[in-house]
Amino acid sequence: MSAAEAAAAPGRVSPARALAFATIRATFEDDAFTERVFRAEADRLGLGGRDRAQAQRLAYGAVQRRGTSDVAIERLARRSIRLLDPPVLAALRLGLYELLFADATPDHAAVDQAVELTKGGGAAHASGFVNAVLRRAIRERAQLVAQLLENDVDPAAAAVADSVPKWLAEMWWKELGAEEARTALAACNQRAEVAMRVNLLRSDRDAVLARLREAGVEARAPESPWPLAAPESIVIAGRTGEAIPAAVVAGELTPQSRGSAAAVEVLDPQADEHVLDLCAGPGIKTGQIAERMGDRGVVISVELDQARAGEVAAQATRLGLRSITVLEEDARKAGPAEGFDRVLLDAPCSDLGALASRPDARWRKSPKTIGRLTEIQDGLLLAAAKALRAGGTLVYSTCTISRRENEDRVAALLRASQAGEAPPLQLEDLGARAPELAAPAERRCLQLRPDRDRTTGFFIARLTRTT
Repeated sequence: MSAAEAAAAPGRVSPARALAFATIRATFEDDAFTERVFRAEADRLGLGGRDRAQAQRLAYGAVQRRGTSDVAIERLARRSIRLLDPPVLAALRLGLYELLFADATPDHAAVDQAVELTKGGGAAHASGFVNAVLRRAIRERAQLVAQLLENDVDPAAAAVADSVPKWLAEMWWKELGAEEARTALAACNQRAEVAMRVNLLRSDRDAVLARLREAGVEARAPESPWPLAAPESIVIAGRTGEAIPAAVVAGELTPQSRGSAAAVEVLDPQADEHVLDLCAGPGIKTGQIAERMGDRGVVISVELDQARAGEVAAQATRLGLRSITVLEEDARKAGPAEGFDRVLLDAPCSDLGALASRPDARWRKSPKTIGRLTEIQDGLLLAAAKALRAGGTLVYSTCTISRRENEDRVAALLRASQAGEAPPLQLEDLGARAPELAAPAERRCLQLRPDRDRTTGFFIARLTRTT
């Protein structure tokens, strides 16, 4: 019996809450990735439609808001969360998420379901405790909101209000300034924009938009400054219905944020070129590159992880692209031949620009994580620069808001170039074309922001190999 089935065994727990409860427990007790465990368990249970949507909202929301909920639990229970049994803590996290953040849930339902989940999770002895804590939360809700959610006076308070690690709030306070840090942190818990990429080799964007509207899907072309309004991008508001999944299967659409698409917009690949995509899995940008080239030329997609390399190949098949060759290798050690017209390095990063769409990512990162990543990024950047022909273009992108991984890495590469340790390179001035998107520490680069730009927080730099 699965955790979700066990939680629902008493017969009084809704399938959506049982699935959310199981997902929360797997995330924090088994170190499972929230999205993966949720999909696997929902598919196994055959949960779909509204129940699946509700379960996802509850599970992802409770995981994201763990930081706020844990502080509230300790205040209400007057004890450390470390002293609570795992099913008790999971039930309280879910119940407090519903009481503090989910307006659609009646108070009595949130409390009752949390109590039943506690019993089904094997902690019936603590059901009265869970009931008491949550009922106190109802009585003191206004005070909790004022003290925990509406107080972002400093990084420590903002970390609680926006449910992020304290180190992240402190880093953004330092790198972005207090006001911009506050809005960036708040955006971590806002619903991520849903965007798609039209395969222009199979359809026309206007035709796709018209067909989606006929199917009742609210879709539009983006209205944003360059490079956030790529000609193949569309934005979806509200429900996707059946039309979107069907178009994805048919290879007409690919889920892709405008921030992600902006990296290829800056790369600007042309037909008949040789293009290298490093760290390419799962192949979203590889497909965009080949589509931009009209499937004419050569696209080499390099991915170290076997499963992700397989995803790149599957993307190419789904999109009907034949110009893509997938290499399963470490680009730092055994990169392909030199002489590429363009190289895209969308490097492994801390994902801090994508926290709204990756519920558990904030709890998996640390300053040590960033330190390890910078070493990997430096090695990849050197390999990418060496792969260019003279006059070729290198685009370095990450989906994070972290100076050490972004501006500092570009500066390190330029220093290596000046010292003769890397090919001669020149940093192009993207900020001159899009000054409102310029990165704070290096205005020739771009730093997209979820709060300001309503898309993934990508960093983008473009360099040219001069000789």
